[in-house]
Amino acid sequence: MADTALPENVPARPVSPGTALGEEGGSAPPADPRRWWGLVVIALAQLIVVLDMTIVNIALPSAQRDLGMTDGNRQWAITAYTLAFGGLLLLGGRLGDLFGRRRSFIIGLIGFAVASALGGAATAPGMLFAARALQGVFAALLAPAALSLLTTTFTDPRERGKAFGVFGAIAGAGSAIGMLLGGLLTEYLDWRWCLYVNAPVAALAVIGALVMLKDPGRGTRARLDVLGAALGSAGVLSIVYGFSEAESRDWDDTRVLTLLIGGVLTLGIFSLWQTRARTPLLPLHIVKDRQRAGAYLTMALITIAMFGVFLFLTYYLQGIKGWSPLKTGTAYLPMTVCMIIGSTQISVRLLPRVPVRALIMPGLTLAAGGLAVLATMDVDATYLSHVLPGICMMGLGMGVTFMAAISTATGRVAPHEQGAASATLNTMQQVGGSVGTALLNTIAAGATSDWLARHRVDPAQGTAQARAALAEATVHGYSLATWTSAGIILLAALVAGVFINAKAPGRQAAEAPARAGTPAG
Repeated sequence: MADTALPENVPARPVSPGTALGEEGGSAPPADPRRWWGLVVIALAQLIVVLDMTIVNIALPSAQRDLGMTDGNRQWAITAYTLAFGGLLLLGGRLGDLFGRRRSFIIGLIGFAVASALGGAATAPGMLFAARALQGVFAALLAPAALSLLTTTFTDPRERGKAFGVFGAIAGAGSAIGMLLGGLLTEYLDWRWCLYVNAPVAALAVIGALVMLKDPGRGTRARLDVLGAALGSAGVLSIVYGFSEAESRDWDDTRVLTLLIGGVLTLGIFSLWQTRARTPLLPLHIVKDRQRAGAYLTMALITIAMFGVFLFLTYYLQGIKGWSPLKTGTAYLPMTVCMIIGSTQISVRLLPRVPVRALIMPGLTLAAGGLAVLATMDVDATYLSHVLPGICMMGLGMGVTFMAAISTATGRVAPHEQGAASATLNTMQQVGGSVGTALLNTIAAGATSDWLARHRVDPAQGTAQARAALAEATVHGYSLATWTSAGIILLAALVAGVFINAKAPGRQAAEAPARAGTPAG
């Protein structure tokens, strides 16, 4: 059965405010009485996926010593996960559409738990890298299924807003929670528990999914677009790998250029094929929609800016200030609290009443202000004077933004295409994270080297004066990269203002019956 595009303007029949977005007009099905427990299950799954993007970072020095990793190959403990995750997201999302999201959700959880246990039991670097890649494979199946289940479980606009508020808070705060939990487990148990911890949480989520979640069913009996899956996965994987390699190589390095250019060309061929495929992996009308395209671009830019900042701030607190992993993780707690407040108390309450961009633009402006505060830090800056106000402004702004952007990115999509829409959002975030880490690291490293050259400092001298100068140069590099992040966040606000021009969801729902009864001009 061919995929059908969702009408964008005038519904065929009057749509009640309770009708699920993306469904045909008519009465919405009865709400599942267990849906809020289902939200807990979905939130648990999303949490472990996001956690594993940062929890290993803090444990990596201990794992390197234990397994004998070299400085050259230790990055694969991170890269193996992000490559598999980012490269296979489009395929994972479409598999959920074709074969059932609840089934994909449960298989993803079980596979993720097994891979985590293998990584925790690793006896050699290769075993750890393989386990991290396997985690990424199952995360690519799990993450789109979780977001799709959320969208299809909550059909009432007000309830959906609350559910997206919780989901957005977890999506935003999960990285900070990962650093806190990583520090706690590494300091008091062992780095291996940063991986083992996923197994019991995933097992609990599997039991909850079997009891609490309903499978909305498959909206199509079409076969998988195998060529599209190969082209899409290869293109995204090549780009993500290219940017990860750019961290340790020059941007004009042959391998980096080959990967990036090859990835772009492959995605171009993928796009052409999607216009001809009978059952495309990514129906292009999903990304052609103005509101969703704006949300995807906004989330990609946000991720570019935020990934590097988390890394720099962690290095600043541990490398410059000498904080322990646990103390560093604890320092992020206020940001997590502010994200939850911004998402569940501000964005949820205002989204039905105001246009989406009226939330995203002020939220991103506030976050950019927080980055500006962090960018003014020097070696002697204190937590209370700079770090705390900066991360609180970021957390509040990001909390308001994430919920509104995620809701827009997955809204007005036919139920049988929710997996593709969710996977596209996750892919943009993964690519954004790779771009941000490589770009901002390059900026920081270049600024540090320039500072040392201007002041004629040789860090290899090892004297107290040379070490102090190196610390000052390093902070200067972090500062310039953070100013760049603030600029990218403001660019994201501009993109949201230009592209996302929909009215408040509450007004859309109220006006739908009137539009349906109005004959076309």
